[in-house]
Amino acid sequence: MTYQTLLYQVENRILTITLNRPEQMNAFTVEMANELEHVFKTASDDDNIGAIVVTGAGKAFCAGMDLSKQGNVFGLNENLQPTIADMEQRLDDEEMIAGVRDTGGRVTLAIFDCKKPVIGAINGAAVGIGATMTLAMDIRLASSKARIGFVFGKIGVVPEACSSWFLPRIVGISQALEWVYSGDILTAEEAQQGRLVKAIYSPETLLEEAYKLAHKFIDNRSPVAIAFARQMMYRNAAQTHPIEAHKVDSLAMFYTSLDDGKEGVKSFLEKRAPEFTGKASQMPEFYPWWK
Repeated sequence: MTYQTLLYQVENRILTITLNRPEQMNAFTVEMANELEHVFKTASDDDNIGAIVVTGAGKAFCAGMDLSKQGNVFGLNENLQPTIADMEQRLDDEEMIAGVRDTGGRVTLAIFDCKKPVIGAINGAAVGIGATMTLAMDIRLASSKARIGFVFGKIGVVPEACSSWFLPRIVGISQALEWVYSGDILTAEEAQQGRLVKAIYSPETLLEEAYKLAHKFIDNRSPVAIAFARQMMYRNAAQTHPIEAHKVDSLAMFYTSLDDGKEGVKSFLEKRAPEFTGKASQMPEFYPWWK
């Protein structure tokens, strides 16, 4: 697929997704949402990709929704009157997808389901959806020039992109509410103090540091074990009792021990680098266990 709003580059098993509307500060559109959803779903099963880094072209990461569009700027069908019942029973109907469902949420759900580690390299302004899309990423690194804001209240709308699920888990409920209530634009240092970003780098070294971290995650690692670990951490942490984690990790341990686990043990005993052959595109039959 040829992307109109994204740049797509794979090198050394790392996919770099660059939001590519620099003249509009990479402002988010429905087209960008559709392309991001597609690229994460595709990359999840692409065995040539080990990890994903997301950044922005030019000076911004993403300046939020493109508010210059005609009609409903969020791409919603104002002729509909959707209900909770519709969301429960018709979530995947085309009418719901195209006219009701939050576009940012479709993106973060695709990131959430991805089998690959995802790193956000926030190179500049990340406001609104520009901030919330990064919450589904595993690690956020920031340029010293990054500015981050959850500004929804300033334009009379609500936090989207599943951010009411992600943000409190990352920074805690009080910090999340303070940032959402105030709509303050945070410096990179303030975001780091609030535990939203892991580290701050110069604009010139941000991507280099993101790639170093990605290689630390995937070099000499089993893609199957990584895929399991990512989904187990997110999903089991949201369960009501640890017995649910025990059920899943018992099966995951069982099946990984039969294949890449044997190679891992053998390479450890032989004091050499492992040669894992498992593929994230060929997970054990019980995966995905939540569907």
